[in-house]
Amino acid sequence: MNIRYFTLILCLLGTGVCYAQHHHNQEAGERVDTLETSVVSAHRHGGTLSRGQDLRTEIINSAGLMKMACCNLAESFENSAAVTVGYADAATGARQIRLLGLSGIYTQMLDESRPILHGLSSPFGLSYIPGPWLESIQIAKGSPSVVSGPDSMTGQINVEHRKPTDEIPFFFNASMMSDSRLDANVASSLTLSPSLYTVTLGHAEANFKDHDMNMDGFLDEPRARQFAVQSRWLYYIPEIQVRWGVGAVSDSRKGGQVGGGWQTDIRNRQLNAYLKVGRPLREDQSASVALVADYTHDRLDGAYGQGLYTGRQNSVFANLIYHNQFSEAHDLTAGASASWDRYDESLFRPLYVRDLMAGPGPLQRSELLHGGPYGEYTFHVHHRFNLVAGLRGEWYRGAGFRLVPRITLKLEPAESLILRANAGRGLREALPLIDHLGVLSTGKLFAGDYLTHQLEDAWTFGGNATWYFAGESNYFSLDFFSTRFADQLIVDYEQSPLAIAFYPLEGKSYSNSWQADLHAEPFERFTVDLTARYTDAKSTFRGVGLREIPLSPNFKGVLALQYKTRLSRWIFDFTAAINGSARVYDFMKDLRGDDGQLLYPGGRTPVYPQLFAQVTRRFKGFDIYVGGENLTNFRQQKVILGFDRGTMDQFVPQVFDASAVWGPIMGLKINAGIRVTIWQTY
Repeated sequence: MNIRYFTLILCLLGTGVCYAQHHHNQEAGERVDTLETSVVSAHRHGGTLSRGQDLRTEIINSAGLMKMACCNLAESFENSAAVTVGYADAATGARQIRLLGLSGIYTQMLDESRPILHGLSSPFGLSYIPGPWLESIQIAKGSPSVVSGPDSMTGQINVEHRKPTDEIPFFFNASMMSDSRLDANVASSLTLSPSLYTVTLGHAEANFKDHDMNMDGFLDEPRARQFAVQSRWLYYIPEIQVRWGVGAVSDSRKGGQVGGGWQTDIRNRQLNAYLKVGRPLREDQSASVALVADYTHDRLDGAYGQGLYTGRQNSVFANLIYHNQFSEAHDLTAGASASWDRYDESLFRPLYVRDLMAGPGPLQRSELLHGGPYGEYTFHVHHRFNLVAGLRGEWYRGAGFRLVPRITLKLEPAESLILRANAGRGLREALPLIDHLGVLSTGKLFAGDYLTHQLEDAWTFGGNATWYFAGESNYFSLDFFSTRFADQLIVDYEQSPLAIAFYPLEGKSYSNSWQADLHAEPFERFTVDLTARYTDAKSTFRGVGLREIPLSPNFKGVLALQYKTRLSRWIFDFTAAINGSARVYDFMKDLRGDDGQLLYPGGRTPVYPQLFAQVTRRFKGFDIYVGGENLTNFRQQKVILGFDRGTMDQFVPQVFDASAVWGPIMGLKINAGIRVTIWQTY
């Protein structure tokens, strides 16, 4: 699709929304009261720790999401020290996150408390949710409520979309990056009757120019085209509340070697539908019952060089929830949930043995089923003390019955001090190839159990102390969390230089994470956020013993500054990040740069800085902004291994590896954009 068609689609979409709103305004002559109306403006600070949540929770609101120009869910974490975001490999553009020093597969993703982005959507799903669609993001560390399921090990990330009840009939955001990436989003919230509301969300993005800034013969980012749409609805009367919605995503990306050779060609398609029905059992809303149901269909077709991987996934999730507040001090939530996933996968990988190519055929079809009852009791004494104790009984096909206990304590001994403690168990079924899709961007053999859905088992415990000073807007927070695995799938790149080994954990595996946060407003309209995080993450590798997890940075520090002029007409954002070193794979230790010097002295990556800046000018009804990312222009050298552009025999297939990524691939990028907001008038 060329740029003319891209632009035409955006114009038609925008025109359609405007027409719908004009028609609606003609028919609706008076204002009606709405449920959960949320008016969000950019004068709010972008992110903060929640004071009211029982679990240690960082909130990135809509103002925080505006700090980055082309912000999808993955890119929104660039300003967060709690979450580290990077590339899964150097060929597909897939993004991955780390929370508490561990891969994002151990973090449960939620859409308004509904589990999402698991299975085939997990490698690329962080790019499926545009930032302009969102009202806020909540990042909770530790073991959360048992109501959402047993899958969370390091925490939960919950996204809140723009609401059907928002009084914003038209919102439009468009931006362009210096790397030729265009990004556009529309949102329209309409009140169709006093009890029926809807919001329509649209997204389109594409890049039209190839970039090879490090001159290694491979595209720094794939040529991508993505389109997404969602329709969300709310029907509300005092007797019942019904929410439902449908959404679709089409994502195509082509990367790899410039001009041919080893290339990737990946197509993702997703359809999703959900239903939430809630009914109060008492007039004061102190008791209620709700049903949540969700269906997702995912298709992934990928070519990796001469290798092929295709996957089909059908998933159904259902959760029946009963809540009863017996008194001001006692709450009970109980229910049962179940999750069913069917995967149809096929894999062909060329195996280079004496110049002959062969590969395994289709993978077996797999059906994963688990579910069970749960109960959660909450005891609270005003805002001074909260106790949340939960227990799930989860049955897994093939693994039997397991108990999942979780407990959270929150204590406020003084108005200026909040203490939290948390502990619990997490369980998830491993998806070896899907969870580690970067292994397909290599020429190495696979060895071990890469077809088995092992049940991973981990315990997480930790705590948080937050001290407020000089008012509610200034605080210092310190927290520690530890995750320890009883069972885990290990994906080992270092057993052999020619193979990647998959095997169950044979010893210890843990991650300890310390983090300190300072948020202050030294003077009016100027805010300072300073965060530092240290992580000690190690696993037992077969034949070697306990070692640091490779390519996982041990430290990250973030300084975020924001200044606003009167009435927030001008907003200046500046973010500086320092990224700590990480252990590299053994086969990377002898790599040398263009100057002949070792790239990784001591077997560790260098410490490197990143700078981000943005200036926003606000007018009545619209904003314009310009900014820059990775202003230090730092890029990882030798991203592609087993390939030498300067020789006739460019590929060494057995050791080719495009997945050993630890730092930025793209250099300095400049962006500019516009936001248009039309508020409801009566």
